[in-house]
Amino acid sequence: MTVILLRHGRSTANTALTLAGRTSGVALDETGRAQAQDLCRRLAGLPVEAVVRSPLMRCRETVEPLAAAFGVEPVVEEGLVEVDYGTWTGRTLTELASEHMWSVVQQHPSSAVFPGGESLAEMATRAVSAIRVHDRRLAEDAGRDVLWVACSHGDVIKSVIADAYGMHLDHFQRIVVEPGSVSVVRYTPHRPFVLRVNDTGGDLASLRGEPAGHVGNATAGDASSDAVPGGNVPL
Repeated sequence: MTVILLRHGRSTANTALTLAGRTSGVALDETGRAQAQDLCRRLAGLPVEAVVRSPLMRCRETVEPLAAAFGVEPVVEEGLVEVDYGTWTGRTLTELASEHMWSVVQQHPSSAVFPGGESLAEMATRAVSAIRVHDRRLAEDAGRDVLWVACSHGDVIKSVIADAYGMHLDHFQRIVVEPGSVSVVRYTPHRPFVLRVNDTGGDLASLRGEPAGHVGNATAGDASSDAVPGGNVPL
């Protein structure tokens, strides 16, 4: 099973350099809307069978053109919602950088608890669980490998990628996930494979075949858990 982790396009909060959190009504800006349209080109021809998204407006606006292109109805998943930043919500990043909690978020995110909100550890647990639950559900419903899209937020996606890498949450700030970017994780019986991270421009045609770095037959249902020694790509 392969999930395309899509961060929503650039929003009005991104350009204002504020922490939107779960604030309602935060929409895509002009660049973000263009990114949403461009996703249709980047994913064109891929056998995407499902789209799952955060309930927030900026994710809804990001997946609308893509879901229409693939003829699927997006599923709203609360587990993929943005971090509850509590009293940090709506404040500028410049202002927040002077807070003691800022250094905790940067250096020891596993222990960061936002005042009046949730912890990053709680966020990571619910996000990874949501992705894995949908991945299993889609596999069971289809009885085969499925390619699907999950649209969420920066920290949420970074936590899912960190889990796939087997990284401690304290290292997840090393991962960059920009607005409108695509990251790809393939889940297999023994381990996940991280195929792409923070891809902001190229097409994803390589996802039509067998993911690079796996041993096995190049069939749609192949979910080999073996990595190729030396990192070579099987012919």
